[in-house]
Amino acid sequence: MQLAGRSYFKDSSLTEEFIKQPALSQKEGALQGAEGLLLLIQECKSKDRRAQKQLYDRFSPVLYAKIRRYVYEVNHANEILNDTFFKIFTHLDSYTSSGSFEGWMHRITINTIMDFLRKNMKREQIARSEVEDHDVAIPETIVGKLAYKELLALVHSLPEVQKSVFNLFVFDNCSHKEIAAHLGINENNCRWHLNDARRRLKEKLDALK
Repeated sequence: MQLAGRSYFKDSSLTEEFIKQPALSQKEGALQGAEGLLLLIQECKSKDRRAQKQLYDRFSPVLYAKIRRYVYEVNHANEILNDTFFKIFTHLDSYTSSGSFEGWMHRITINTIMDFLRKNMKREQIARSEVEDHDVAIPETIVGKLAYKELLALVHSLPEVQKSVFNLFVFDNCSHKEIAAHLGINENNCRWHLNDARRRLKEKLDALK
């Protein structure tokens, strides 16, 4: 069964649609190695709906977790996940198997998140002073005591731009040049937002002592 058009992903949840697909056999469920992944990708390129469901089931949790670091609202996060898998399924032919498939999906996910954030960020939130602050250090001992959900809640308490810069730099290992390109700001502003995010987080962490 071929994928429907883009409106399919907008009008209904991928999760709801895929859960209606027949259950995978034991043999199909066992395809977890590198060869199995390549075979699964080939089947998805052939528009095999059950293969698409397996790919979705396999990778949607980690991609959704990445999205939720940037987006607090569940409905928006689900929308981004749907858009991400739409792009994955419709651009699979551009994946040549010469690099990491997970890395390829990671780039699509980040680009989709950034597309969403750019549409929703106010320009006045992005423009900041070009003066670079001194680097703000966050004590690792305090961070280590926090549960993941607690740390995620603190990150989500940041203003949108600071949150995006912090996530891209700390969790997704993007350079200041890459972050600046993603958000449409210059590198000095990127550094300012990162330090401001660290400062805000340090204040909140100090309050937890």
